[in-house]
Amino acid sequence: MTAIEELRQRARSIFEAGLRAALPDDAVRHSLETTNGRLRISLSDGTFRSDDWSRIYVISIGKAAGTMARAVADVLPDTLFPGSGIIVTNDENVVEIPRFRTYASGHPLPDARGVEAANAVAECAREARAGELFLVLISGGASALVPSPSEELELSDKINTTSLLMAAGGDIYELNTVRKHLSRLKGGGLARLAAPADVHALVLSDVIGDDLSTIASGPTVPDPKTFDDAIAATQKLGVHDRLSPRVRAHLKRGARGEIAETPKPDADFFERSSTTIVGGNRMSLDASLEAATSILDRVRILGDRICGEARVEARAFAEAALEELRNGEPDTISLLAGGETTVRVTGTGVGGRNQEFAVAFALAMEELAPNTEWVFLSGGTDGRDGPNDAAGGLVDPGSLARMRAASVDPREFLDNNDTYRALQASGDLLMTGSTGTNVADLQVFVGSTR
Repeated sequence: MTAIEELRQRARSIFEAGLRAALPDDAVRHSLETTNGRLRISLSDGTFRSDDWSRIYVISIGKAAGTMARAVADVLPDTLFPGSGIIVTNDENVVEIPRFRTYASGHPLPDARGVEAANAVAECAREARAGELFLVLISGGASALVPSPSEELELSDKINTTSLLMAAGGDIYELNTVRKHLSRLKGGGLARLAAPADVHALVLSDVIGDDLSTIASGPTVPDPKTFDDAIAATQKLGVHDRLSPRVRAHLKRGARGEIAETPKPDADFFERSSTTIVGGNRMSLDASLEAATSILDRVRILGDRICGEARVEARAFAEAALEELRNGEPDTISLLAGGETTVRVTGTGVGGRNQEFAVAFALAMEELAPNTEWVFLSGGTDGRDGPNDAAGGLVDPGSLARMRAASVDPREFLDNNDTYRALQASGDLLMTGSTGTNVADLQVFVGSTR
């Protein structure tokens, strides 16, 4: 095994340690306990919630919906949960679990199947009564998977709006600020539908900082954002004038107070709603840190909230890695990071934020440190980086040469947002398959100063 092959193997093992920490099975099971037909739920602050609920409804939405639903099914007896569960997930994660109906729908762009699934979720929420529990399992991707357009809007309006915001490089906060104000379920809407039942959400967070109002667009929590905030987000990203006339009119009417705002903290039904975060990016990053520390000489977390445009962050990461290499004793080092970057789409190629991160990192290292031994991995914990089958990229000093040998100009392909084909040409696509979880992205740098 060559030195580079060994570094690649180490980088992958560090990433996989983070993936294992993001699997929600054990975390969900540890959050729920049944004794003598009574359910006790662990809350995020270390306390517990329990009541003599006569029936429990379970809704699981997101890329990890099947995994989370299976864990709940293992805990809840038929007497409490007789078979009123719904799973909504993307095509790659479809599972069939007893006591659940499963719906597949579109991601990252919503589709008509998602509207059907959202209607089923809404109907289930309306069935819940006082003295019952509406248990919601949330993971990454849930916003797109259950589109429920406001009455004045059509699904095409939401698809167009989401596409424009994503192509403009909108981050998850901007994207969900807008989506909450075009939906009946988001921004606390699901909790409102489930009233007067009690509501609890078990959340696998894909949002940096674990802001509950942003994760899956906050269907069970108050929304601090307003229609004015949604309009401001579309204007900041330069897409407001390209929104459909119906969307612009809807946002304008909301800002004038002609359409009810999303539910705010003073809504009385939130008194019966609570949340437990069962996993997130920082937990995975800490697991990667532990794994790296066990096999490498020197390890540091560069950041746990890496955001911004992928190629810009890649350059900054490369500069930090080079400084670390130059300042260290002869040893093998690792820099780790977590977060979720964005891509401003100006080309016509295929790729994702992690693939752009990887190619841009390789280009930066070629310029800054052409004679060093290193590898760099950037991967999505869900196993899918944009509209393709790769989780990201795993590059090394030979990656660009392999691209050029295959008649691929890495800079040209990066500028065309065609990083999937660039990494495919060099054999550097990170392929994990669907992981059954989603806690945003992880970056792993391993370099040698020997």
